Amino acid sequence: MIRIEIFANHSVEENIHEALAKEGVGKHYTKIPHILGNGSSGPRLGDSIWPEENLALIIWCSKADAKKVQKAVARVKEKFPAEGITMFATQGAKVL
Repeated sequence: MIRIEIFANHSVEENIHEALAKEGVGKHYTKIPHILGNGSSGPRLGDSIWPEENLALIIWCSKADAKKVQKAVARVKEKFPAEGITMFATQGAKVL
């Protein structure tokens, strides 16, 4: 199993879900709705100076589906290059 973490600005959340659906993946996920931090696209601190926030989606899937998720995220990043969309994938431990 592959663990995928997608971090993105709230403004592109619907676009990410649509891209995942188009690839037929990502129906089951965990969403962390309020992520604060400072990345390559700038601060997202949820305050009066830097009001934006990010979200995180965590998806467990097969290697084949992970490639589809990567393709979906790449399409959204291409459409919204300034929104700080990133994806990490790691090989997970065997599920018992």
